[in-house]
Amino acid sequence: MSASGAEMTAKPEGFSGIVTQVKVPLPFSLKWVNSYILRDSRGFTVVDPGLHTEEALAAWDAFLSEKGIRYPDIHTIVLTHQHPDHYGLAGLFQRRAGAPVLISRRSYAYTQRLWGKGRTFGADLTSLFSEHGMPAEQLEQVALHLESFVEKVTPQPDVTFVEAGATVSMGGLDWIAVDAPGHAGGQLVFYAEERGWMLCGDQVLPDITPNISVVPGEEDDPLEQFLNSLDRLGGYEVRLAFPGHREPFAGFRERTRELAAHHARRLDGLAEMLAEGPATGFACCERLFGARIAGNAHNLRFAMSETLAHLVHLERKGRAVREQRGETVYFRASRT
Repeated sequence: MSASGAEMTAKPEGFSGIVTQVKVPLPFSLKWVNSYILRDSRGFTVVDPGLHTEEALAAWDAFLSEKGIRYPDIHTIVLTHQHPDHYGLAGLFQRRAGAPVLISRRSYAYTQRLWGKGRTFGADLTSLFSEHGMPAEQLEQVALHLESFVEKVTPQPDVTFVEAGATVSMGGLDWIAVDAPGHAGGQLVFYAEERGWMLCGDQVLPDITPNISVVPGEEDDPLEQFLNSLDRLGGYEVRLAFPGHREPFAGFRERTRELAAHHARRLDGLAEMLAEGPATGFACCERLFGARIAGNAHNLRFAMSETLAHLVHLERKGRAVREQRGETVYFRASRT
């Protein structure tokens, strides 16, 4: 992986140069996360600066040097959501730029559960996974993997809260913050009606599906929230979407429908699996994701959380039933 930022080379119809895509390297299968830098008369806004790694910093330093941008030229840092590949460099950027960091209150609360001094999220998640059949060896791998992200989000920023319905000025345009739950509680996407542009975080991605995870202590049915959000977002007139991963794209409304159809197929497949006999969440996860999770704690964590999100949704819709067998939960197909 080259340690350099990458400006967007293709310019879809309507792209004016106000928004520039910066591909920030990641040390896992997604390869990079998109940050966006927006210029205006005051300087620059950075959206989702990326994970705090040496490679990511080298990419940013190379990009800023090439463009003649100094860190103090950055006047605002905006975070769509709290996942470390979006949040991790916010604190360091704030120190170098002296800029406020905007994030929703709920997203920030999640960061403190994960990486704050009194963090409990690792224990909560591994307890949940254990209940759903994950063996001890894999539980230990997940716990160690979660803890490894602390250094990749340090230093953490002092934040300014922004909530859905607020207007944020970026690149000389007014962007409306829109609630977009399901992938991440508290996630905001930003819509510039004047241009028909959407900074869509990880809620709508062009050729991969956003992860939907059960998160201990949050909504019981995140998939329902995600599907409802897709339905709402599909009502926006979007000419060009700027996603957190892959390339900016047109056809936003059609993509929301494709994502909903993907989850409908996944739900049907799981229901058919349960019709063969009761199974734990971990057993279902192994069947769904197979070799992709073998020996990879990062993939395992997200695959397990997503499997549980679909099982919970089937349960809420009356298509599956939960059974407690000792300390372990099984799901079976509903008989109704």
